[in-house]
Amino acid sequence: MSQEDSMPGTGTALGAPAERREGHLKVTGGARYAAEYDLPGRAQAWPVPATVARGRVTAVDAAAALRLPGVLAVLTHENAPRIAEPEDPILGVLQNPAVPHRGWFVALVVAESLEAARAGAAAVRVEYAAEDHDVTLTTDHPDAYEPESVNGEHPTRREHGRRASDSPAARVNVAYEVPPLHNHPMEPHASTAHWDQGHLTVYSSSQGGTTVRETLAALFGIPEERITVVADHVGGGFGSKGTPRPDVVLAAMAARETGRPVTVSFPRRFLPAVVGHRAPTLHRVRLGADADGRLTSLTHEVTTHTSRIKEFVEQAAVPARVMYDASHSLTVHRVARLDVPTPSWMRAPGEAPGMYALESAMDELAAELGMDPVELRIVNEPEREPDSGKPFSSRHLVDCLREGARRFDWSRRDPRPGSRAEGPLLIGTGVASATYPVLVSPSTAEARALPDGTFVVRVNATDIGTGARTVLAQVAADALEVPLERVRTEVGSSDLPSAPLAGGSSGTASWGWAVHVACRELAGLLTAHTGPLPAEGIRAHADTSGRADAESPYARHAFGAHFAEVGVDTVTGEVRVRRLLGVYAAGRILNARTARSQFVGGMTMGLGMALTEGSTMDAAFGDFTECDLASYHVPAHADVPGVEAHWLDETDAHLNPMGSKGVGEIGIVGTAAAIGNAVHHATGVRFRVLPLTPDKVLGGLAGRPG
Repeated sequence: MSQEDSMPGTGTALGAPAERREGHLKVTGGARYAAEYDLPGRAQAWPVPATVARGRVTAVDAAAALRLPGVLAVLTHENAPRIAEPEDPILGVLQNPAVPHRGWFVALVVAESLEAARAGAAAVRVEYAAEDHDVTLTTDHPDAYEPESVNGEHPTRREHGRRASDSPAARVNVAYEVPPLHNHPMEPHASTAHWDQGHLTVYSSSQGGTTVRETLAALFGIPEERITVVADHVGGGFGSKGTPRPDVVLAAMAARETGRPVTVSFPRRFLPAVVGHRAPTLHRVRLGADADGRLTSLTHEVTTHTSRIKEFVEQAAVPARVMYDASHSLTVHRVARLDVPTPSWMRAPGEAPGMYALESAMDELAAELGMDPVELRIVNEPEREPDSGKPFSSRHLVDCLREGARRFDWSRRDPRPGSRAEGPLLIGTGVASATYPVLVSPSTAEARALPDGTFVVRVNATDIGTGARTVLAQVAADALEVPLERVRTEVGSSDLPSAPLAGGSSGTASWGWAVHVACRELAGLLTAHTGPLPAEGIRAHADTSGRADAESPYARHAFGAHFAEVGVDTVTGEVRVRRLLGVYAAGRILNARTARSQFVGGMTMGLGMALTEGSTMDAAFGDFTECDLASYHVPAHADVPGVEAHWLDETDAHLNPMGSKGVGEIGIVGTAAAIGNAVHHATGVRFRVLPLTPDKVLGGLAGRPG
């Protein structure tokens, strides 16, 4: 049990703004992260990345590195421990001489200190047989194809209805581009591994310790019960830590080879090449509408890239299947295998880039119709989910739009672009809708009542900064009908009851369901029990398999509306967001404090997507040129002057026992489009390539008529 798990909360009801139980430890430096477990005899390791974009390693000269003081070993594909072929090819490190992309690890130096390991890595000499490479994505790339499915096992292509024979009253046919984006969590990926009499213990910065244990067991050919994975505190992930990354495999290899605990902590500049990224997406959106604004046709085509070794396809056209009904709709994905690092999940994969394109196109359609963009969205509110035909378990998007418009004072907006100025600043406002699916997975959990009147809840949940410890304690207290301060939680270890990873805004719903069931069962046992409790207490165990993963007759999604006000400097081209407002329908909010933090965090990340975050794939060298926080600007406090998040009191009986939907990702989904639409309203210029940096804005302003 961690120290913070026994700290009292400040709220007693589910939904109350209870303070984070681990908050004091974090702000005082007492929380330990994966690279901070200073085990006796611990060594440090530093990877050597490939310097060619495609090819083979022909020779590795480690002699100079091994002569350096403190260097213990240099692992390469010639001498590294053999592992089973991984299901995820990015984990097949140091197993063969192939180099699928620049930055792929070709050696690992293990040393007494981090400084010695870094010096040793610089001294390793690697020779390559380089091959021609291609890292440039285009909509007409000759190797692009339609995959069998896209991320989330969604069909790659969906078509509904028949194409209309008559011409619509208004139409748009536009292209948008979202560049590669990088997760950049505060804590870079790290793992500390230790073998002790055949038992492997790994402290890993991961969003799911259960998955890490299963993967390591398969790779190293040992039973899962001989592996313990601890992820007590995780400094963010945003999807990049959703599955095991090479750090945990390298740490386990090096620890086995040296017989000592070993820490592998990636330098931030290495992250874009080895832990996933949001793939670039090229969008073509075609909309047609009648004179009343009702959509008669909707087409969303997406082209993206993946690596040579693994197919990962951003499902960016899928949100269009949920949002609006049209007489005819077509959504399709195409992907090109290039010599690039393997893309992966990043906060709201699919929804974030897909809704940027769709909601920008809706704004353009509103302009063509001379219609208010809020009303256009309301007019196209579907009765059922357009793709599946299922009824929505709850939707309330119209309520979010109307409430947001009220709070934002939308009715006072002059619809004419460029109609408001403050000196050299052009002021504009924009709106966009947001959606994110309700995802939930089976989980197990244990609840125990102790003789002293307290309760312990145990589940291998992962708190990646979302407040999972606190919220799960609230779920337990609510189910047990006891004060929150009488409940403590144990999370973050694979020795606890197994649980799915923290991802897809599904963590609390999945873990909380199991916690609720275990606590209700425990409450029943306590009611039937007479006399004092035994010293070990009374336990109840829950497994939600067959319930949490059961097919629902309802389409289950969270929805929201984003409003933005921007000031565009006509002298410098700088865009500043002055106000950002989000209103959400996300089921029952389980903790007002942590939920608001998640909404605001997502909106801030969406602001970065709109204005500052973007990466470039260098065609000649085959790597990302923006690979650190100096060149890849993540928004800071000065970039976010005013962000408000509100939600509706939404009741939905078709979700889980708590009635909750995920809140971690929907905040990013509509933000970039709302900001982009506001920039158009301010300037009269439509910018369709993110991010909206000063050079692009100045170029657009220079081309304005008059």
